[in-house]
Amino acid sequence: MTQQSTPLRPGDQLASTSCATRVVVVKAPAGDSVVLTCGGAPMVPAATAEKIAGDGGAPATLLGKRYVDAADSIELLCTSAGTGTLSIDGAELSIKAPKPLPASD
Repeated sequence: MTQQSTPLRPGDQLASTSCATRVVVVKAPAGDSVVLTCGGAPMVPAATAEKIAGDGGAPATLLGKRYVDAADSIELLCTSAGTGTLSIDGAELSIKAPKPLPASD
């Protein structure tokens, strides 16, 4: 099966076809079409996706966390946890580190 590249836009809501993971695109690559997968399966628009119940395993994608690639060209916000790992064009996404707050003294 070949995976189709999809242009992403901020605000797009996507759902996994292999687990309960759902995400919102916060930042998208400029003008690029990418293959976004979760658990090795392509992600689809959430509006047309079938709701998948959690399988009870330890979640790999955590609710409320932001995921970015190494180049920081894409940022996704997880709105539903799932057991699949997020990747873009075959490269796994990692949890975005929080920004340190300035000292208040």
